Amino acid sequence: MSERRKVVVTGAAGLIAGHLLPFFHERYDLTLLDVRTTNRQGNEVEGLQIADLIDKDRDAYRGHFRGADAVVHLGFTRDQASIDADFAAEMANVQMAYDVYHVCLEEKIRRVVVTSSNHAADYYEDLILDHRHDPISAQNQNRSYAFYGWAKDVYEHLGFVFALGKQTGTPLENVQIRIGGPRENDIERLELGDLRQMRRALAVYISKRDLAQLYIKSIETEDIRDQFGVPFQIFYGISGNSHAFWSIVNAREVIGYEPEDNSEHRFRELIQKHIEAAEEKG
Repeated sequence: MSERRKVVVTGAAGLIAGHLLPFFHERYDLTLLDVRTTNRQGNEVEGLQIADLIDKDRDAYRGHFRGADAVVHLGFTRDQASIDADFAAEMANVQMAYDVYHVCLEEKIRRVVVTSSNHAADYYEDLILDHRHDPISAQNQNRSYAFYGWAKDVYEHLGFVFALGKQTGTPLENVQIRIGGPRENDIERLELGDLRQMRRALAVYISKRDLAQLYIKSIETEDIRDQFGVPFQIFYGISGNSHAFWSIVNAREVIGYEPEDNSEHRFRELIQKHIEAAEEKG
């Protein structure tokens, strides 16, 4: 690149940001936003600026977005004290996504890359693990069993409305990334011999370098239009896992995603331990 892109990252103190920022710092001029300056480990995130994106007054934070080439939206709030509090928090997340889209549109930012979740369609997961449903792609109808997944579905649908541009007058390019399992210890934490949950962990795994590649290519690929010309895509965020039950074919085709890791190779020793334990249980 002849000139470094300017990229805004919301939720920059969170888990996913912690995986992405080392890669982003090498490529982009970053504006980092969150409601706190420390990460989950209590360490200060260098360069992070305080901005409350739940505030419906977009003028309170629009200056952080001005002049950016792209926005990576990782911002999120949660409250599971009760079912009503959980729903209210997800409504706040939907409002935040809307305001992020809107400020991007108002500030003429070309593209937003949004962190969705596999939970936007998690209803299918048990069916797949029980061999009652085939693997799915982002084109399957969304179905979720909780407010969290429902809200991610709403992010995606809102994103499509903004990408289409009929309501807003101007299309806003956007990519929705349905994050899988960005952790290295999921299989290790399972009860030995639980092959069903092992399959799930193997299916959803994504390494840090594959996660970064997926986001970087979602930011930088010139043309993300779908077959009908709408600049909108949904990609599953997983590595090239042999046990995957979500399709990444569209990510390979549209942005050239080529995952370097495979959970079957990465965790082969743990897999063998689980198989041996299952055999001992009979």
